[in-house]
Amino acid sequence: MEKNDKDPDHDDKSKGDEKGDVVSGAHGSDDAHQDGSSKENVDVGNAETEHDQTGDNNVDKVSQGEEPPEIHQTLESLSEELDQILTSLSLHKEDHKDGGTEENGEDDYFQIPQFVGKFLDLFEDKLSKYDTGEPKTVWYQDPEEVSSLLEAVDRVSKLMSLLLNTKSCLDHHEPLINHAGSIQQRAMAFLEDEFRIILEESVTKEPTVVTDDSNSQRRSTADQQDHQNDAVVSQDQDQMLVPECGDKEIVEYPGYPEEVVGVLRKIAEKMKGGGYGWECREVYLVGRRNILMRTLKHDCEFEKVSIDEVQRMSWDTLEREIPIWNKTFKDCSSLFFPGELKLAERIFTGDEGSLFCIITHGLAIQFLGFAEAVAMTKRSTEKLFKILDIYETLRDSFPAMEELFPEELRSELRNEVASARSRLGETAIHIFSDLENSIKSDSSKTPVPGGAVHPLTRYTMNYLKYACEYKDTLEQVFKSHSKMEREEEEPVESGNSAFASQLMRIMELLDGNLDVKSKQYKDIPLSCIFMMNNGRYIVQKIKGSAEIHEVMGDTWCRRRSSELRTYHKNYQRETWGKLLGFLGHEGLMHNGKIVKPNLKERFKSFNATFDEIHKTQTTWVVNDEQLQSELRVSITAVMIPAYRAFMARFGQYLDPGRQTEKYVKYQPEDIEDLIDQLFEGNTSSSSTATAKRRT
Repeated sequence: MEKNDKDPDHDDKSKGDEKGDVVSGAHGSDDAHQDGSSKENVDVGNAETEHDQTGDNNVDKVSQGEEPPEIHQTLESLSEELDQILTSLSLHKEDHKDGGTEENGEDDYFQIPQFVGKFLDLFEDKLSKYDTGEPKTVWYQDPEEVSSLLEAVDRVSKLMSLLLNTKSCLDHHEPLINHAGSIQQRAMAFLEDEFRIILEESVTKEPTVVTDDSNSQRRSTADQQDHQNDAVVSQDQDQMLVPECGDKEIVEYPGYPEEVVGVLRKIAEKMKGGGYGWECREVYLVGRRNILMRTLKHDCEFEKVSIDEVQRMSWDTLEREIPIWNKTFKDCSSLFFPGELKLAERIFTGDEGSLFCIITHGLAIQFLGFAEAVAMTKRSTEKLFKILDIYETLRDSFPAMEELFPEELRSELRNEVASARSRLGETAIHIFSDLENSIKSDSSKTPVPGGAVHPLTRYTMNYLKYACEYKDTLEQVFKSHSKMEREEEEPVESGNSAFASQLMRIMELLDGNLDVKSKQYKDIPLSCIFMMNNGRYIVQKIKGSAEIHEVMGDTWCRRRSSELRTYHKNYQRETWGKLLGFLGHEGLMHNGKIVKPNLKERFKSFNATFDEIHKTQTTWVVNDEQLQSELRVSITAVMIPAYRAFMARFGQYLDPGRQTEKYVKYQPEDIEDLIDQLFEGNTSSSSTATAKRRT
């Protein structure tokens, strides 16, 4: 506590602590005062003599009926005289300290001239004018007024210090001490109020922010239209303030004009010089803490939440809070905290960060508590990406923040961050493990209609595609925080990272699950269509994302494409191979002649089989346009030449007219048109086929 006791009867032991500084500030080492005691006695004696003679003359003039001359005195005119008295009193205190004069039998009495009281009265009048003025803070906008007021405060503080630390003054000038002490208290209270008002009402510049596009670009590549969990990959509105770069200083925050900072610094210095330094610091701490929190709420929409509140939040609410936390942490690291440190050091010279620490340390701890609380919430796959956002924010923004704190607090903050990152990393790894388990446990018995892409495939691939946009972070997470042992599993392939191996395991699990689901289709060709649909979807997702393609590699993609070709061949053989059998020559000729009954039956069987295929496979689904086109082209390439050749070879043996219409149901062009209707998922395609055939 630096503040002087306002009560003059109070034990002045605490005031003695300031003795050396006050005395040295009063007269320094000027050679003109090397005769100290004798010169002081002469000066003071002369002052007293002149004062007495003036008094006697005035009495004589009054007795003769004459008015004494009025001398107009101002605060400024008395300031120089007071400075001389302060210097003399300082020398007197030094010469009579430790009771030296008493041992020599000398009187240590020091006469205080009356104009000192007048100076105090004039200063009190000046304070009264400021107190009643509207607005109160206008004075600080005038440099001359600032200088006049603060110099007067400084003189009163020095006077009080010398009076309270000089024995003769304590013994003989108690009324003056009480009067000066009262005025000093009033002056300090005034400065304290003015410091608070200037601090809170003089911010003129707003922080400048720019959008951080990194997260929005990351999210823009996600194909969310077919993602079952669109909420998981919703846009994150993170923003980041312009960081400090090179020697460029941040001027956007806290936004005080230079002249205001100068006034605040001078007030702080004068209050400290008067023993009220702690009061000034308290006003600063409360004011800046409130301003910082208001700024965070206004600019970042940030409000403090406790760990318990985080634990009780629904995921929808917490999902909205996390981007706010990310933005606030980044902004504090790059702008707000550096601005607070710089401001404190400019106003309180030599503070060395103590005020900054008091203002920001608790908030930094609260930030880290939020991160750890999120990691401790119930795990679910949709939380992974928000957890990784927090992990990245701590990783990327904390180093700049920790540099602002002294070493003893840095160590504490590092431990808190390490704990939070560890929890977040382990949670992310467990979520991946949960994804594996969800694939393993997906044992739905109902086949997807039409052999379309299974919802599990869509969800898993979109999830992995988006996860790979965090590839570098996930690599770090698996490397730094994985505690899961997989000794019983196959060893990691040489050259694969921990995350790549994890991704491979998930793909293998998905493949196995899809293979099981394909067997739920009783129709083998439909089973092949199902595997082609899902396989093509997987390959396209991987090829469409540079991040996941980099992890899976070209070799994996080529192997998967080869498997798709195998399913394609199997489908074609199982479906169209049987139909092609009706277009063979076997059994249609005997002894070089056409067996018409057999030919007619062959046409009837072909027509019936094709109708059944068309009716069935127009309800099947192939959403990938390229795959759909490839299937139709390959079918056409096989069927149309064979059908055209069969018609050319055997169509002539049917009687023109009614017999031809009865057995030759389709021309090659009709077959080609109907093939183009396959795989559209159209349940009414049979009527459409009939209409086309009739036209």
